[in-house]
Amino acid sequence: MTIPPPGTAGRAELVGRLTERARFVRLETVRLSRIAGAGHYTAAFSAAEMFAALYYAALRYDPSRPDLPGRDRFVLSKGHAAIGLYPLLADVGFFPASDLDTYTRLGSPFGDHPDMKRIPGIDFSSGSLGHGLSVALGMALAGHRAGLPYRTWCMLGDGELHEGQIWEAAMAAGHYRLGRLVALVDRNRLCIDGLTDDIMGVEPIEDRFAAFGWRTRRVDGHDLDALLDAFGALPDEPDGPPTVIVADTVKGRGVRRMEYSADWHVGNLVGQDYDDVVAELAAGLRPVEPAAAGTEGAAR
Repeated sequence: MTIPPPGTAGRAELVGRLTERARFVRLETVRLSRIAGAGHYTAAFSAAEMFAALYYAALRYDPSRPDLPGRDRFVLSKGHAAIGLYPLLADVGFFPASDLDTYTRLGSPFGDHPDMKRIPGIDFSSGSLGHGLSVALGMALAGHRAGLPYRTWCMLGDGELHEGQIWEAAMAAGHYRLGRLVALVDRNRLCIDGLTDDIMGVEPIEDRFAAFGWRTRRVDGHDLDALLDAFGALPDEPDGPPTVIVADTVKGRGVRRMEYSADWHVGNLVGQDYDDVVAELAAGLRPVEPAAAGTEGAAR
C-alpha cells in the first residue's frame, strides 16, 4: 500500500477515512463487549488509530489469500485488544462481519484473545502477555533467511516492557539486523495494576531499544498524520536495524469516563451508560483533558 505525501489531497482523504475507521473500532468494541457481557475497552481505544493506519495504509496483505507467503505479518502481542482488531479484519474482507455477532459465544472462533488457527488474518495466538516480540523476531528472521520481502509488525503494550523476554528479543533482533521488523509500543501509561511507571519504570524507551541496535521514533499515537509519516519513512531493507515506534496514547481515548482510568481495563456498560458512551463516540473525538487526580504523568 502507498501512503500519500503530507499536504496532498490524497493524504487528507486518507486521514479522513482513517479517522472514521478508528471511530468504527471504538464503536464496535463497545458493541462486542455488550455481547460478551464485558470487554477490554481501554486497551482497544488507545490502539484504534494505529489499527486503522496499519490495515488501511501500511500493511501488505490479501484478504482472499490470508496465508500468502509474501504478506506482511502482524503480531498483536497485547492480545486483549483483539476486540478492536476483529472488526477491521471483517471490514477489509477476511471474514463476514456478521460472524462477529457470535463474539465469545460457545463455539465461536472469536474469543477475548485471538486464535490464529480459527480466524483468517490472525498471525499469532496470544494469551499470557510478553511473548509477542519473540514470535515476531522468529517470523522476521524466517523471512530474512528465505529471502521474502515481507515486514513483520508487532504491537506491544507498555506494561509488557516489564517482562525480560521482551528485552531478550530486542537484543536478538538488533544482533541479527532484522531491518524489516517493526515494533509499535502503545505507550498509554496504564496497565491492569495501575500506572505502568509506578510498577516498574520503562523510560527512556527509545534509548533502551537504541542500545540494542534499533532505530527509534516517537509519535502521538492518536495523530494519524504522524503515524502515516512514521510508517511511510520505514526503510525497506533486509539487513539493517529494526525499528521501534513509541506511540504516546491515552488509555480509553474517546470516552471521558474511561480516559486515564485503570478501572476500565475490563468493564461492562449497560443501560443508559451504554447509550451515553455510544453517543459520545458517535459525536467524534474531543480534545484530551488533563489527567485526572492520581494519574499525574499519565498523559504527555
